[in-house]
Amino acid sequence: MAGKQLATKIKLVIGAGQAKPAPPVGPALGQAGLNIMGFCKEFNAKTADVQDGTPIPVSINAYTDRSFDFTMRSPPVTYFLKRAAGLAKGAHKPGHEVAGYVSLKHVHAIAEVKRQDPGLRHLPLRSICSQIVATAKSMGIEVVPRPEDAP
Repeated sequence: MAGKQLATKIKLVIGAGQAKPAPPVGPALGQAGLNIMGFCKEFNAKTADVQDGTPIPVSINAYTDRSFDFTMRSPPVTYFLKRAAGLAKGAHKPGHEVAGYVSLKHVHAIAEVKRQDPGLRHLPLRSICSQIVATAKSMGIEVVPRPEDAP
């Protein structure tokens, strides 16, 4: 944006279709002097095709003239892993107990979605998959070769 001077960057995680002027969105945008309702309407419109409540990381650029733009990324890997394993949360003691199981097919599908994020486009799919496997391990989710291998 030529001519606009960046005032601040705001990073939030907002549920799809659930941007409201209430915390955390309202106070974060209000401190930057942005139009809160304008952001909420635009965000909710862009996430209308996503399942309600899906956590969407958003990076908002606030400019000195009180205008803004924002970029959205795909949901966190932990969200996808919990959905694939059918869990509400990970293990209480990862490494000592197994909370659930996901297959390599799930890991590959998650990697394909995450590959679209700007920060991961340069990485090979294999690297993204290994990061997802490491995240699963830290959550107490075991990765099995095939879905039928899960006990």
